[in-house]
Amino acid sequence: MRVAVVGNRAAGGGSAGDAVAEVERALRELGCDVVAYAGDDLAAEARRAAADAEVVAAVGGDGTMNAVASALAGGPIPMLVVPAGTLNHFARDLGIPLDPAEAARLVRDGAPRHVDVAEVNGRVFVNNSSIGVYPLAVVLRERLQDEIPGGKWPAMAHAALRTFRRFPTLQVRIDGDDGEIALETPFVFVGNNPYGGESVRPGQRERLDGGRLGVLTVRATTRSAAVRVALAAAVGRLDSSRAVWRGEPAEATIDAAAASLLVSLDGEVVRLDTPLSYRSRPGALTVFAAAPGSVEDVDGARRDEHDEHEGRE
Repeated sequence: MRVAVVGNRAAGGGSAGDAVAEVERALRELGCDVVAYAGDDLAAEARRAAADAEVVAAVGGDGTMNAVASALAGGPIPMLVVPAGTLNHFARDLGIPLDPAEAARLVRDGAPRHVDVAEVNGRVFVNNSSIGVYPLAVVLRERLQDEIPGGKWPAMAHAALRTFRRFPTLQVRIDGDDGEIALETPFVFVGNNPYGGESVRPGQRERLDGGRLGVLTVRATTRSAAVRVALAAAVGRLDSSRAVWRGEPAEATIDAAAASLLVSLDGEVVRLDTPLSYRSRPGALTVFAAAPGSVEDVDGARRDEHDEHEGRE
């Protein structure tokens, strides 16, 4: 089997470089023919890799997963997910092992699984997209990183605080196949499948193959109103708040007065013209995950390992 490895060596604070080497070694031990791709444009590298391999291994964080999934979605080449970033949301929701060598061995021990991607104005995302305060804070964080010691996270904390003090809001209309709403809000969040549920922790998804978007927004025009919503979320009563609106459409259009908006896609920020057209693409991406019924079943048996890992960080 010919496996192309596409890795972002800067992910995880630079630790992904070691992960790439470990993955390549593990794949060769499995008898795979390994070829490495690396460059500034990971999506372009992934497209090159897909033309030259039977499997493309994505080694890095959620930005890397987005870049590789964008290249592979809708095509026949499966993706091997190897988490080597900071948060690893996509890998976590798939139940992928955190150890790079273990994740690499899923190409032999796992099974192909069809999962959804979502897109907005033709741009793919595997986790979530948002407009409003979050992309504004990310743009500000990128400007502050050279000024504030400590790297990305201290800069993000400063950026979030500054953005919250300004508290910009948007007048939006959300029109989906399950409902319509017009409101003033600080943000709109759109997940590739809904987040939350009885069987998972907040910030996780019960499934990645439901063929739906998870849309969340709030009516909050003041900082105090936003604080009340945040407190409701902290005590697990977000859904009881009358300020919260949720939808689970397969497609949705978000329109605003502005001709374009900053939009986050799996943590990366781009500017897109309005209206924003979101849709789910059911089963568009093939990934290797633990075989059904194994001790590493993708629907949750690896959760404890992830919890233990997060507790050590």
